[in-house]
Amino acid sequence: MATVLNDSVPTQAGAEPTGLTPDLIRAVPKVLLHDHLDGGLRPQTIVELADEAGHKLPAEDAASLERWFTESADSGSLVRYLETFDHTVAVMQRADHITRVARECVEDLALDGVVYAEVRYAPEQHLSGGLTLEEVVRAVQLGFDEGMAATGIDVRQLLTAMRHQARSREIAELAVQHRDRGVVGFDIAGAEAGYPPTRHLDAFEYLQRENAHFTIHAGEAFGLPSIWQAIQWCGADRLGHGVRIIDDITVDDDGTPHLGRLAQYVRDKRIPLELCPHSNVQTGAASSIAEHPIGLLTKLRFRVTVNTDNRLMSGTSMSREMQALVDAFGYGLPDLQWFTVNAMKSAFAHFEQRLRMINDVIKPGYAELR
Repeated sequence: MATVLNDSVPTQAGAEPTGLTPDLIRAVPKVLLHDHLDGGLRPQTIVELADEAGHKLPAEDAASLERWFTESADSGSLVRYLETFDHTVAVMQRADHITRVARECVEDLALDGVVYAEVRYAPEQHLSGGLTLEEVVRAVQLGFDEGMAATGIDVRQLLTAMRHQARSREIAELAVQHRDRGVVGFDIAGAEAGYPPTRHLDAFEYLQRENAHFTIHAGEAFGLPSIWQAIQWCGADRLGHGVRIIDDITVDDDGTPHLGRLAQYVRDKRIPLELCPHSNVQTGAASSIAEHPIGLLTKLRFRVTVNTDNRLMSGTSMSREMQALVDAFGYGLPDLQWFTVNAMKSAFAHFEQRLRMINDVIKPGYAELR
């Protein structure tokens, strides 16, 4: 059995497939740190809300719309991938619509075995219907509260600023204002190329002064410079994706790995990587699940976490992400538990809650299924 309360390497990494069934994988407790609220809507909900909002969709029924999202997102381009959000954001401009989306998000995560999640979205993208930033945050929290009351799981907000806009300081202040009311952190998102995290130094410096947590999308479409800036200039607690840290690692013909100074620093500092395997393949950050850097990063004991990114666009769930890793790398239950504990240790919840979740929910949950 793997030791899961430290950062030891999983015991079965690289082994033959273990035959874990989808039902078993769905049943194990999971922790999700990188999931976009506007990337996880139910297709039927989009159809209904679009009708109410008068928004024209590229497909009329839920099944066709679901296919359109996954096919459009599966382009190998992050820019094209991001364009699919035009339709989800369009139906999230009324408070009642946002609340419904948030409530259904919690319900869907609970059905997939998620016990703790941090779900991010950009409040500034939900103002065209006349809502204020405050009203958007309250609408999301109402939906989360309703979902949590019905399911018993814990879901928190991460407020995101769009990196191509100029409202990051304002959104950072909003996150601090609501940090005792369901918001646990801050993020910047959007196309990386041309919009480095250093454009938002004012926001990050403010968050550091306020002892607030933040993650930064870095090392997805762009490479090592974005990771370096996110860590060294901005002080990110976690790396959103961070998959391109692999570019600072070489492997000899005999399998001996060599870490560059940045990769060594990320590993030494235990900086969490919010890896999203299926999304990374869709956007071209990885060529396939089997060749995804998560395999090597796991063997090298980086602080690896497994995430969904956008459940609708990637046609995925936490169970599907874990199943893909089981199939590609032969991971077993101890390995899935290792990923889950990594994520809980890296969450922005307070220490006592992280410890309680690991000892009272995650470990017993996996033990029952062995």
